[in-house]
Amino acid sequence: MGIRKKVLLIDDHPLFRTGVKSLLEANPSFEVVGEAGTGREGLQSARELRPELVILDISLPDQNGMEIARELRGLFPDIRILIVSMHAKIDYIAESFRAGALGYVIKESAADRLVQGLEAVSRGEYYLDSALSRKVVEKIMKFSTREAGMTDEKYATLTPREEQVLRLLAEGHTPKEIGEKLYISPKTVENHRANIMEKLNLHSTLELIRYAVRLGLVDPDLWKG
Repeated sequence: MGIRKKVLLIDDHPLFRTGVKSLLEANPSFEVVGEAGTGREGLQSARELRPELVILDISLPDQNGMEIARELRGLFPDIRILIVSMHAKIDYIAESFRAGALGYVIKESAADRLVQGLEAVSRGEYYLDSALSRKVVEKIMKFSTREAGMTDEKYATLTPREEQVLRLLAEGHTPKEIGEKLYISPKTVENHRANIMEKLNLHSTLELIRYAVRLGLVDPDLWKG
C-alpha cells in the first residue's frame, strides 16, 4: 500500500468533521492528520502538520474560507485545497477558484462526491461538483472572463491585510468586529480603512461597497432586502 496523503480538515461543524473522517478512514489514499474549527486554528495546524491536502469550508467563525485559502497558498504554494460548502452561488464558486482552490463540492452531496473531488485535487486537477449544473459552469466562465477584463490596477496596490479589511468592511462589519476577527485593534482597522480609501480613491462607505461588489469581492445579495 502507498503512503496516504495527509489531509487537514477546516470546518466549524464537529459533526461534519466526524463524518468526513469516517468517510476517509476506509480510503487507503488519504489520512486526516488534523482538524480545526476556525481559520486561525487551521492556519496554525497547517504550519505544524504540513498537509498535502486541505478540505476547507467557506463559512468560518473568524475568517472567510476564501481568505484562508489565499493565506494557505501564500504559505505553502504546493498545497491543494478542496472547498466543501453549503453555498452554491456562482460568485462563491468563482472566487474560491480565484483564491487558489482546485475543487468545489457542495455539502449536500459531500457524501457522494467528496472522495472523488479529493482524488482529483490530489492529482492537481480542477474539480467541480457535478450537482452544480452546466449553466453554472458556463456562467462561472463568463464571470471570470468579465472580471479579467475589468481588473483594477489600484486593487493590486493593496496589501493582503488591506484586502481582508476591505472585504469585511464591504460585508458590513464594524471596525470592532473586524478587529476581533483578525486579532488586531479597532484603531489598526481604521488605519487600514484610511489607507484603502486613499489607494482606491474612494470617499464613502457606499463607494467602498459598490467597488467591492463590482469586483466580485462580496456577495451583492448582502445588500438586498
